[in-house]
Amino acid sequence: MQTTLSVSGRGLIALPAAMRKAAGIRPQDSLIAEITAEGILLRPAVTLPVEIYSRERTAEFDAAESDLAQALELAKRRKK
Repeated sequence: MQTTLSVSGRGLIALPAAMRKAAGIRPQDSLIAEITAEGILLRPAVTLPVEIYSRERTAEFDAAESDLAQALELAKRRKK
């Protein structure tokens, strides 16, 4: 698929809906623009959600790790 685009005075370009759909680009997606020997390459940017853990959530992780350590120790004893 190929099309001609215009650049606005603010440097913005608009991708036609058919091109966005074909590329799987949705509203609010992030793209990486890269200069290559052949021109400008647009590709999806991988973004990962970040969770900021509260003290309570950290305590849950600590408790789960403790439970796992106990279960592994018990399994080790049973094998002997």
